[in-house]
Amino acid sequence: MATKSTIHKAFLNIANMDTNYYNEHNLTLALHPSETELRLMARIVAFILNANEELTFCKGIAEDDEPDLWEKDFGGDIKLWIELGQPDEKRIKKACGRSEKVIIYTYQENMALPWFKKIENNLSRFKNLSIINLNMDEDIEELMQRSMNLQCNISDSELSLISSDKDMIITQNILF
Repeated sequence: MATKSTIHKAFLNIANMDTNYYNEHNLTLALHPSETELRLMARIVAFILNANEELTFCKGIAEDDEPDLWEKDFGGDIKLWIELGQPDEKRIKKACGRSEKVIIYTYQENMALPWFKKIENNLSRFKNLSIINLNMDEDIEELMQRSMNLQCNISDSELSLISSDKDMIITQNILF
């Protein structure tokens, strides 16, 4: 019998001083059996950094044709495509062709930098692409609970995550 996804709930109180976005979000997320807790937390961080009323989680790992998160306009066109990890050049090309803006968030620097060096020379044609490494250590998994309540403050591109018993700062390193 196949292992089922684990459901997690996250209440986020987001205060983004960089974009003047202040709102609360109640999220229900599925941790896919092949997904790590670190990756799920990276998805949450990507949501926080780009939060708005239209940003939604996609099937991600379970669906090859969708990103981890996206923002669509009322006509169904993709305004923002957010991918996690180290996608291949074919997937990057597909994302850039389908969306106004593409952001790839990497979250394991020891794997992300060699991946980036390998594809860096082929990226100049993608004018709507950004690649950002999230500097978050694996301690972020300590924030992970089946039910999370996080205060999320963003200032000068630095994210502070605060729970009832732990707080953490996540910085962003722009690769492209």
